[in-house]
Amino acid sequence: MTDILRRIEDIVAPTIVGMGYELVRVAMSRTGGTLQIMIEPADGRPMDVEDCATLSRALSAVLDVEDPIPAAYTLEVSSPGIDRPLTRPKDYTRWSGHLAKLETTLPINGQRRFKGTLLGLKDDKVQLRLDDGTETELPLAAVAKAKLEMTDALIEEHQRAREGADQAH
Repeated sequence: MTDILRRIEDIVAPTIVGMGYELVRVAMSRTGGTLQIMIEPADGRPMDVEDCATLSRALSAVLDVEDPIPAAYTLEVSSPGIDRPLTRPKDYTRWSGHLAKLETTLPINGQRRFKGTLLGLKDDKVQLRLDDGTETELPLAAVAKAKLEMTDALIEEHQRAREGADQAH
């Protein structure tokens, strides 16, 4: 993560947390024209469009005051979606049992790309059962990118969470 993204994270995190959400990721498009802030409700309920709009207005005001990006940009506030990126240590535990793709910064056992079922996180190492049934550990610090793969089980879990949220309202 670059210094500017860390600064933006430090600027927006208090507002996000104060509004009852968690910060998933801050990213800038390759061209620098779009700042993406990915959030999710802290209570685990699914995001909706109104959540994104409310947070977009609040974060836009905070970013206008702090002005961390010297050039013009578009702010995009979004939810992680079903096939979400795994960006925090707790994501590897929360999504244990689901299929994921990971890419490491350097080769581990001769490879940089891994696909398998998440088994959790232990001693800062991502536990993964590969498609061939073998298990491997990847140092969390070596993971450059990770995201869930769309599966029927993941879709069903997402639908159950949405139904639970609908019943709560």
